[in-house]
Amino acid sequence: MAARNQTKDLKCATHLLNDKFRNMTEEKKAIVRDLGFGGLMHIPPLRVDHQLLRELANNFKLGENRLKTGYGSFQITPKKIGDALGINATGDLFLEKVDYKKLSDDDKIIYRRFQGKTLKSLTDEMMEIGVGNEEERLMFKRIFILYIQMAFLLPTTINKISPVHLAPIFKMDGISERNWGACFDLHGQGHHRLSREEEEGNQWLPLRPDDNLLSSFKKQRQEQG
Repeated sequence: MAARNQTKDLKCATHLLNDKFRNMTEEKKAIVRDLGFGGLMHIPPLRVDHQLLRELANNFKLGENRLKTGYGSFQITPKKIGDALGINATGDLFLEKVDYKKLSDDDKIIYRRFQGKTLKSLTDEMMEIGVGNEEERLMFKRIFILYIQMAFLLPTTINKISPVHLAPIFKMDGISERNWGACFDLHGQGHHRLSREEEEGNQWLPLRPDDNLLSSFKKQRQEQG
């Protein structure tokens, strides 16, 4: 049942993206393009059957980052992900997570403002906030970066903002030049990989195919013989 819920979450992600982009104002769409995420506006609202996800999981080779198909196999790389999604896949990664104690007083206020927010509350705020002045535009950028991670690039089983999601919003300068393709890397070599102790402490389990979907599906297949 858990695996089924996880695939449902992943399946619905593109519907959420498509709906929100369609209903954004032109001013907000322009900001999204400036941030380097304009390509995501063209992702269709796909409905992927669970059986297809299971087959993809069973044919993805962990450790090699390689997907086997009837036409051969190919390696999944941040660059290929970036090309497919229209996002940057070069440059530096962000830190693993925010160290609250090292933040400035102003940044601590921002941290507390978003701490524990759900995807729904973040989505509502993203759609409702104005962008009439520079302060509002900066806040919209921060909200969008959090939203795009939670809704698509870095979804979690716990539907709340984690310290890992928060890291990028404190480094807004040059954010479009960061390696977002690696954030979506199927092998999980990116900055967001936590140790088992951190996962349990933060209740933060990423819905990336290698960590949850792939291992769950492969375990089920082995148990079924």
